[in-house]
Order: sequence, then C-alpha cells, then structure tokens
Amino acid sequence: MIIEDRAQSYEEALRRSGIRITRQRAALLRILADTDDHPDATALHARATAAGAGVSLATVYRTLAELEAQGLIHKVEFVGEPARYEPADQRHHDHMIDVETGQVVEFFNERIEKLQAEIAAEMGYEILRHRLELYVRKLP
Repeated sequence: MIIEDRAQSYEEALRRSGIRITRQRAALLRILADTDDHPDATALHARATAAGAGVSLATVYRTLAELEAQGLIHKVEFVGEPARYEPADQRHHDHMIDVETGQVVEFFNERIEKLQAEIAAEMGYEILRHRLELYVRKLP
C-alpha cells in the first residue's frame, strides 16, 4: 500500500471512531504511514515534533491504541524493549532484533514457514498465526 493510501485509511478509521483529525494528528498519521522501521510511541512523538507537528505524547498513545484496535497497525513487543508499531497491511514476516543496537530486521523464509507447519501438523495442529523473533548480534 502506498503511503498516501495508508495515511488516508488511518484517518478514515479514526473518523469512524469519532476522533477528530487535527493538523497535528494528520501529520502524525502521515509519519506513521511512511515509517519503514518499527518505531515506539516516543520515537513517533519525536518525529512528529521534528516535523513541526505539536502533538502530545498522550495523543500519540491514543492514536496508536485506536489504530491497533481497528487492526490497522500491529503492536510488537520485543523482550526488554518498549512496544513498537508496524503497519498491518504488510505480508507476513518475522523479526531479528539486534541486542546491541536495537535494530529490527524483517525477514521471510519459506523453509522456516514450511518447517513450522510440518511440526504443528505432526503434533495434530494447524498454525493460525505465529510470531518468530530471533535475538541476534553481529558476528565479529
């Protein structure tokens, strides 16, 4: 989904919930729609502030909570890190978290997906959804 379409869908979702789209909130939604990393609320607040949108941190949290409730963003919580957010319209992927830098790397591996499905089936289950997080550090 392109950035403008994503930002528009965020605005429409908030309007349906009765949330006013102020200039500040619209700027925040555009920043959120344009992100290609996994920002936390504080990082989004800092980006909005740097862009000149005087949005409060409380507004950032309320906006994120509503977008998550409507299924437009996913809240991802990595061990020892504040909650981060990513668009829900992305195809399935897993995460590697660099424990030294905090960088989050998205990846998809068909062999891992197949193996997980095989293991679940061998045990009499089917996978409905899953998350795979690898906590890593760069090799010397």
